[in-house]
Amino acid sequence: MTPDTTAAAAGARNVTLGDLAGMLRDQHARKVDIVAPAAAIRARHGQLTIDGTDPVLGSDGVTMSAGTYTPTEVCDQGLADKLGIPAPYLRRMREQRPDLYDSNVNGWLDGDSRKFLVRCLRPASGAGPGAARAFLSDGYKRIDNLDVLLAALDGVRAAGVPAEIDGCDLTERRMYVRVVCEQIAALAPALLAGYRSPFTGAAGADNPVVFAGFVISNSETGCGAFTLTPRLVVQVCRNGMTISRDAIRAVHLGERLEEGVVTWSGNTLDKTLALITARTTDAVTTFLEPGYVDRVVRAVSAQAGHPLADPQEAVQVVSQRLRLTDSQQAEIMAHFIRGGDITAGGVLHAVTSVARTQPDADAAHEMESQALRALEIAAVL
Repeated sequence: MTPDTTAAAAGARNVTLGDLAGMLRDQHARKVDIVAPAAAIRARHGQLTIDGTDPVLGSDGVTMSAGTYTPTEVCDQGLADKLGIPAPYLRRMREQRPDLYDSNVNGWLDGDSRKFLVRCLRPASGAGPGAARAFLSDGYKRIDNLDVLLAALDGVRAAGVPAEIDGCDLTERRMYVRVVCEQIAALAPALLAGYRSPFTGAAGADNPVVFAGFVISNSETGCGAFTLTPRLVVQVCRNGMTISRDAIRAVHLGERLEEGVVTWSGNTLDKTLALITARTTDAVTTFLEPGYVDRVVRAVSAQAGHPLADPQEAVQVVSQRLRLTDSQQAEIMAHFIRGGDITAGGVLHAVTSVARTQPDADAAHEMESQALRALEIAAVL
């Protein structure tokens, strides 16, 4: 028996800015955040019930009853972390023995003196269960996706650089917004001389241009900080490589929250968003700058030309060290062959092009963020 999870937030891959904003507004209208003691949280039939979170309109006015929420995979991971239950075991119980799921969760909640923040979504329609999308510490600081998106776009506009949105992703874990500025570019002939796009066959030697950009990412569910990460986009194939070492981060840590349904402080939120806007403006002026792009391209090109004596072994070693799956390794090898560049740079290009094909946005972002590490490994083989 597996509980229905249709109330959970739907993911989206490679959508427009307008589509992303629409999804975030819908989620924003259905959010309910609850700080509750362990004693007020119970698992029943594989779902969480939380006292005092569901308003009921009766003849005597509005009263609060227990709300019912179906945990997402992210929420189950939070339960596992906070209660010390192995996550694979918790997932197995949900799928095969929800009665054991209830017993284990309730058993560890009993006698626990802590309070927890449970981030939920009410159902889009009807009276069914909502979604429990995160189980967090009561010291978690809210930095929500819609607020981040609007504040970051304000920061881009304030910087006065003609940037465009290159695609957006939304998952249960994170939001990703890719920004590119084609007016800020660098020539990269050494990086692209022997490469051709595995998608179109176009030659890098004929299009040796790299554009400046960055990624705005955030998590509402405890899966990472608000982050601005520089990213370069290769013109010939539109592959992207993120430079994680230069990322700007803001961690979701704050003061302990009061018990009950949370109404977030407007003053605190305004200060947080002002900081996000300022940091985005700083990121634009730093990452979308010709000197920065030139420095990164030179550093990457210096390693990219290393010839590979055994390309198959190189791809295998890179995949093992990056802990990629067998299927991802096979895809990288196929893209490496189609790319035609038998150097360490060819491995870099293969990793970034395979990242574009991943249906799971979290997996795609993780793979793209590992591309420069893949280059470093291949360059010393």
